[in-house]
This record gives sequence, C-alpha cells and structure tokens, in this order.
Amino acid sequence: MSKQENTNSLEAIVVNSLKVPGVKVNRQEFLTHILASKVSSGELLAALDKGPVDAGISVNLLNKLAKSHIEKRTLQSTGISFATGLPGGIAMAATIPADTLQFFGVALRLAQELAYLFGHEDLWGEQGINSDRVKSELIIFLGVMFGVGGASSALKIISAKVAQQTLKKLPQRALTKTIYYPIVKKVASTIGVKITKKTFAQGLSKAIPLVGGVISGGMTYASMKPMGNRLRNELLEVASNYSENDFVNDMENFKKEVIDIGSGEEMEWDELISASREEPAKKVESAADEILKYKNLLDLGIITDEEFKKKKEELLNI
Repeated sequence: MSKQENTNSLEAIVVNSLKVPGVKVNRQEFLTHILASKVSSGELLAALDKGPVDAGISVNLLNKLAKSHIEKRTLQSTGISFATGLPGGIAMAATIPADTLQFFGVALRLAQELAYLFGHEDLWGEQGINSDRVKSELIIFLGVMFGVGGASSALKIISAKVAQQTLKKLPQRALTKTIYYPIVKKVASTIGVKITKKTFAQGLSKAIPLVGGVISGGMTYASMKPMGNRLRNELLEVASNYSENDFVNDMENFKKEVIDIGSGEEMEWDELISASREEPAKKVESAADEILKYKNLLDLGIITDEEFKKKKEELLNI
C-alpha cells in the first residue's frame, strides 16, 4: 500500500469513526461532567471559557483526573468492542471492518477528552468532520497514542502557548504544508502498517462469534490504556512549564523524525523556520528582510500570492 493510500485509508477511518454516535465529544458537556464535583462553580465557568489550565485549575488535579478517566474509558471500551464483535452488530462503512472503526472510535473519543481536559480549544466550534485542520489534529493525537516518531513533537508544536506565539504570524497554508501534512503522512503510513499487522482481520472475529468478541475486547483493553497514557503524558508536559528551549528542541526533533532530508520538504521547512524566528534583541529587523523571507515562501509554493501581498502590506504598514 502506498503512502498516499495509507493517508486516504486513515482519513476514511477517522471520518467514519466520528460518524458513530458518541465518538464526537461535546467539550462543554465533558468538562462540566468531569470537573463539576472537583472545582468551584467559578473555576468551572472559567474552564469552559478558556480551558482548565488557563482557568488556574491545578495541573496535578487534571493529571489525576486524566489517569482515572483513562481507566474508566478502557474498562468501558471492552464491553463496547465485545458487542460490536458479535454478528448483527452495528453496520459500519462497507469497506472498513467494524472492529477497526470501533477501535479507532474509542481512541478518538478518549483523545478528544484528554485534549479538552488539558486545555485544547473546541475542535467542533465551527468545524465539520471533514475539516482538514480537525482531521490533521486528530491524526496527530492518534500518532502520539501509537508512538509514531515525531508525533509528540508535532503535538507540542501546535499546542504549546509559547509555540503558538512563535507560529501565529505565519500563514495557515505554510503551517499546513510544512507541519500538518508531513506528520499526517507519516502517522498514516505507520499506522497503516500496524493495522495490517494487528488482527483486525474481520474474517476470524466474525467466523467465531464468542471468540471474536474476546479477541476484539481483549485487544481494545490491552492497547487503549498505554495509548491513552502516552497522550496524557505529552499533554501534561505541554501544560507544565513548557519553555522556549523545549519548543526549539521539538522543532529540531520534528525535522529529524518527520521531514525528508535532502528533499523539497527540507527546503520548505528551513524557509518556514527562518520566517518564524524573531530574536528579541533584534526586533528592528528591516521590513525588506522579512519581505524577502515571505517571498521565498511564495516562490516555493508554501504560501499564496494573496497571503504574500497581505504580509507585505502588514510589514510596510500600508
């Protein structure tokens, strides 16, 4: 299977899993449910508005709640998967095995819940299932859960406050092409291989009903807890004193793990980093130099002509 086919397959799994009732998580309902008995009403309102971390809720408490929630979801997922593994279970997309959709549905639900608990913005505010940004972020979450190299760095690059301050001035298309696309491609390729190696094969699990239930249930229980804890650990790190040095290290690790060295990807990445850097002692860097950086991004096709003109106008204060 080619990398492009892997990417398309994983996107299809994500999109179809999210259509299963209960997989998409309502941020406000979830945070209210998990925090209401643990914090004051004022803290809860603040958490709903700007996220638990920015609301000042103890990171230690959030970590404790996350651990407990992973245990809860893992135990629940066993029963859910068992029911789906039996003949007559919910019919999913014809081309994707029910076991596969169920497994990824549980993983995606847990990923959203952990992300919200540690302060991620609402994924579904104005976005639909087919939003490229939402699909990319969910695939990055899955990459962390599966232990794909570079996924943890990607998560921190797009999530940490210090990273957002550094990257917010860059055009969205540039971020998509140099950060989201390469890591999504790698995660899809890696998970695509793992899917074929795991016994998601529907033949066995459907041919022997009771054994099938045990197989799919045991697989979900054995896999989901360590997957959830991998994501929890990375989100906890982002929420706990993530520094500019950490950001620099993650950018370097991302390039090493994800970017194809010696390819056009590397050139685009280096141009992006060059455009994103701002030395505090040299904020008076000339507009001409900045414009040249964005012109290089334009020439490489990383940003559009419209985005270049907008940045040029901003720099020249037109």
